[in-house]
This record gives sequence, structure tokens and C-alpha cells, in this order.
Amino acid sequence: MSHLEVLIISLALALDAFGVSLSLGLDKRINKKSAIISIISSGFFQFLFVYIGGFFGCLFNRYIFTLPSMVGGVIIFFVGLLMIKEGFNKEDNYKKLHILIIIFLGMTVSIDALVVGFSTFNILINKYILLKNSIIVGIVTSFLCLIAFFICKKIRRIEFFKEYADFLGGVILIIFGIKMIFF
Repeated sequence: MSHLEVLIISLALALDAFGVSLSLGLDKRINKKSAIISIISSGFFQFLFVYIGGFFGCLFNRYIFTLPSMVGGVIIFFVGLLMIKEGFNKEDNYKKLHILIIIFLGMTVSIDALVVGFSTFNILINKYILLKNSIIVGIVTSFLCLIAFFICKKIRRIEFFKEYADFLGGVILIIFGIKMIFF
């Protein structure tokens, strides 16, 4: 597998995490610490799941294919609904988004990386190459998530988006959840 192929796969896998990071970045409860945890969580779980999938791919390829994606989609869908509910809440005193939810979101958007590891990276015989490619996937994901949070930092300065950011973030998460469930 060439470096270009690994980079393209990395970008494709990172797009879900990018979208979730955009949604989280628009959430008024996200602070700098939560954003950093989200970036690290998404990158780490993309790396870990690609590696595990590649390592054990030939054993589980036919058993685990659609169910994890559906479960992750349902979870992301409900987090999106919760964000929309928070958009209707006009109170200024809001609770921070719990760290475990952010880590769990990092895991759920990485489930497709497990499937890619099972189906694509399991052909890599050399475990060093598998580790290197998995690290590339994790780094690309973390980088795209970082870009998403920077974009949101700029967007949140616009008054319209500041007012309706929770709605927009919730809708994005719901769309990603539906995509994971049905496609």
C-alpha cells in the first residue's frame, strides 16, 4: 500500500471526526481543554481501531461489519438531539460537556476505522508497516479535528452562528448519525 493510498484512506476516515469536531466546536459548552481532549481522543481511537482491525482483520472480517457503525450512529444521533435541546435552553449558566461524552464521541466516530482495518489493513503482513500506517491515520485525524476547532473559533464570533450554534451542531451530528446508521 503506497503512502498516497494511506493518506487518502486517512482523510476519508477523518472526515467523520472532522464533522463531529465542527459540531462540538459550535457547542457553547466546549472549552479549550475539552477541544484538546476531543482532538486527542479522535486521533487516538482512529489509530487504535485501525491497528486492531488490521491485526485481527482476518479473524473478524465477516462477523463485525455493520453493527458497530449502526450503534455509533445511534449514539451520535442522540447527542445531536441533546445539542438541539440545549439550543432551546436560553439560560446563560450551562454545564460543561462531560469529558467522558467527548471521549465516547471520539470512539464512535472511529468505529469505521475498525472496519477499514479489518478489510483493508489486514493485508499488511509486516506489523511495523501496520503500526506506521495506523499512526498516520491518527495524526491526520487529529490534524483535521484541530482545523475544525479553529474554524469554529472563527464562526462563533459571527453573531448569527453564536445564537444558533447548538442547533447547527445538533443538526450536523444528527446527519452523521443517520449516515452511520443507514450507509
